[in-house]
Amino acid sequence: MDTILRIAIQTKGRLNEESVELIKECGIKLTVGKRQLLSPSKNFPIEVLYLRDDDIPETVADGVADIGIVGENEMLEKDKNVDLVKRLGFSKCRLSLAIPKGDEYTGPEWFDGKTIATSYPIILKKFFTDKGVNANIHVINGSVEIAPGIGLADGIFDIVSSGGTLVSNGLKEVEVVTPSEAVLLKTPGLSPDKQAILDELLFRIESVERSKGKKYIMLNAPNKQLDQIISMLPGMKSPTVMPLAESGWSSVHSVIEEKFFWENISKLKTLGAEGILVLPIEKMIM
Repeated sequence: MDTILRIAIQTKGRLNEESVELIKECGIKLTVGKRQLLSPSKNFPIEVLYLRDDDIPETVADGVADIGIVGENEMLEKDKNVDLVKRLGFSKCRLSLAIPKGDEYTGPEWFDGKTIATSYPIILKKFFTDKGVNANIHVINGSVEIAPGIGLADGIFDIVSSGGTLVSNGLKEVEVVTPSEAVLLKTPGLSPDKQAILDELLFRIESVERSKGKKYIMLNAPNKQLDQIISMLPGMKSPTVMPLAESGWSSVHSVIEEKFFWENISKLKTLGAEGILVLPIEKMIM
């Protein structure tokens, strides 16, 4: 039987959508059906197992799934025996402490003797221990932000993205305990065959990441201004320069950060650049 790498991802939600999109961008085609818990790939030795996000660290630790994509917050909270392979750069948020907006915050000592509601007691307990704070941690699963308003807690510790939910519940963010983003985990001691598949997957992921925010630019440049134009196109290496049929002109090709292009477009035109074409990049192989 051929070796298959099993990856666990969240069943639904934003992390599911972004994980599936990453898999697709890596050129991996999945067979997906309704109510399907396991999706094999048509063209890559991998299968996807769909789970609740808080079950993924334990599933990877136990070897039921070989690798998994989950929020760093869940990895830290579950504290299972898994290896962190790679931070993936999406589903970014933070775990923060928040208190009623009318209260004056004096620092971590504010929480001494207070009751704090959270779904992340392990992370919070470690933070309070490190800060020498003696607080009562009240564990709530879901709707943590309403706890102060109904008199259940003095403050909360929860995931924050935009902060809008805190504001709508009369709270203010006062301490960022840890940032979080999607991470790729693996079972310790993965077999050589499965590690080889993971290495190929990582190669594809990194190729996709390198293409983000980059554009392929082509333009025609007068040879007398060529050096100045090239200096304004900080590519991966040096740009490709090819002579045009029209004497005194060259075609310049380069891969650049999109932000640099928009900063320099007017200067390029002033230097005589013409026929500027900017194209998206799907993958970048190094």
